Amino acid sequence: MMLKKQYATLLPLLFIAGCVSQQSIQKPVQQPNKPQPQGNTQVTQTQTIKVKPAPVVVEQKTVVTPKPSYRSFADWKSDFSMRAISAGNNPADVQRLLGSAYLNEQAISLDSGQPEFSKMPWDYADSAASSARIANGKRKLSEQRSYLSRLESQYGVNAEIITAIWGMESSYGAVTGSSYLPSSLSSLAYDGRRQEFAETQLLSLLQLLQRGDIYWSPLEGSWAGGMGETQFIPATWVKHGVDGDGDGHRNPWSTADALASAANYLSNSGWVRGLQPFYEVTLPASFDYSVVNSKQPAYRWAELGVDTIDDVSLDANTQMELWLPAGKDGPALLLSPNFDVIKVYNNSSNYALGVSLLSKAIAGQSGLRKSWPRYERPLSTSQVTRLQQRLTSAGYDTKGADGIIGTNTRKAFQRWQGDNGQTPDGFISQSSASSLTTW
Repeated sequence: MMLKKQYATLLPLLFIAGCVSQQSIQKPVQQPNKPQPQGNTQVTQTQTIKVKPAPVVVEQKTVVTPKPSYRSFADWKSDFSMRAISAGNNPADVQRLLGSAYLNEQAISLDSGQPEFSKMPWDYADSAASSARIANGKRKLSEQRSYLSRLESQYGVNAEIITAIWGMESSYGAVTGSSYLPSSLSSLAYDGRRQEFAETQLLSLLQLLQRGDIYWSPLEGSWAGGMGETQFIPATWVKHGVDGDGDGHRNPWSTADALASAANYLSNSGWVRGLQPFYEVTLPASFDYSVVNSKQPAYRWAELGVDTIDDVSLDANTQMELWLPAGKDGPALLLSPNFDVIKVYNNSSNYALGVSLLSKAIAGQSGLRKSWPRYERPLSTSQVTRLQQRLTSAGYDTKGADGIIGTNTRKAFQRWQGDNGQTPDGFISQSSASSLTTW
């Protein structure tokens, strides 16, 4: 059934039929059997895959907030060592962790640097769902079909979504990073944007080493601290990592553990079984664009004339957000709560869109129906900063001028558009923002 305006008065009844109820996402209290990996162990026909496990919660040792700056990397190492040891960590382990850590200038540079131009959504989507990544994803899904199907049954997360995240994070395990993690995290704790965050990751890395889930060598990952085939940061792995292959360890470099943990993480973050991350829609000619980027129940969008391109059933009261990633001339998407869940991996709408499109392609489904307005061009960082300053000065507060187009900037620009004769779709480009970015 489509979200059609003429059915608006019947939607509270029609949408509920055949849909996922809100009660279906309540957390179970029992601990399920662990999924077994493909290849080493077989699951017999009599075994039952239970609902997802309760999250593993491990008590964290904490340290005091670090000083804002240090005279040298050695000074930070000395200070952090004392604080970590005084918080109850084993002195020998602390010294071993930091003894081999060197200053990684590249990590600091990558952490502080910003791209000169922000990517348009179609550029990101093209890269995420490239032909090579789709082909490899289909092959990996076929190879791991049995295991991924069991994870889907257990955690409720589509096998294609898990596969797509695997592909986005490490090219299906081919690229897990070559930065020495103690050095990267220590460098970011010494001179990064989020010193306390980096120190927390170091302590969590130490915890994983102490409980034997990971080994002291080679300890290589991303410059930002991502580990293994689904690129968990240490603190998140401590909370959400699970033992997928049944060997008694939760190792992010194990394919079975990495895939099971990704499913567990999304499930713990509120994944709703059977709900797609987004649904492409059409808008009526008289549509009020001021409601773009707002969240409303599905039945309300139907009353406003929003119509799904494909015939789908939605719970009438499911909160959905209308997003126009490329403005009024591009695709229109209704985002489900699962779209936000994907963003726990990377708090970027483009990332969640990339994962969603890749998963659809891996499943053999078509992508977006409406074409992108590829003639539009992005703003440079300096232009975004100027836009933010001028919007704020004109009474449309962007909550800062950092040169990054985020939610606050888009909402401020959308309000400005509505007051200045533009369609308030919130899309920022060279053409739409020209009067605010030129001198």
